[in-house]
Amino acid sequence: MTIATGRIRDKSLSKALRPTTAPGELIMTVVRFVSHDGKTHAVPVEEGQSLMQVATNNAVPGIDGDCGGEAACGTCHVIVDPQWSECVGPPGADEEEMLAMNPEREPTSRLSCQMVVSDVWDGLSVRLPEFQM
Repeated sequence: MTIATGRIRDKSLSKALRPTTAPGELIMTVVRFVSHDGKTHAVPVEEGQSLMQVATNNAVPGIDGDCGGEAACGTCHVIVDPQWSECVGPPGADEEEMLAMNPEREPTSRLSCQMVVSDVWDGLSVRLPEFQM
């Protein structure tokens, strides 16, 4: 889904099928949260927000963010699509410490509170574990 100057367009279409952008249109970055049961929540994001803020502001189920973004609770655990792992980057030291205690950790696990959204993340997909810590 893309928001362009107040309009919402479906960006799940392949690039070849997407409508072209009119001059002056503002296209927002969209991230997909995929729940453990396969439901997808496509959410427009703004650069500079944390991915946890994006999820909680848009009522994405499965992201709690109990500590408010301090990497202290692990309730915003996401698993980054491996194709996006390099683009998103590795966890920091504090984040790594929290992830090490998570039994559902996977190689591309991150705490969404520590992921600052970038415009180059358009199309990013993250999977949510069945349970948060």
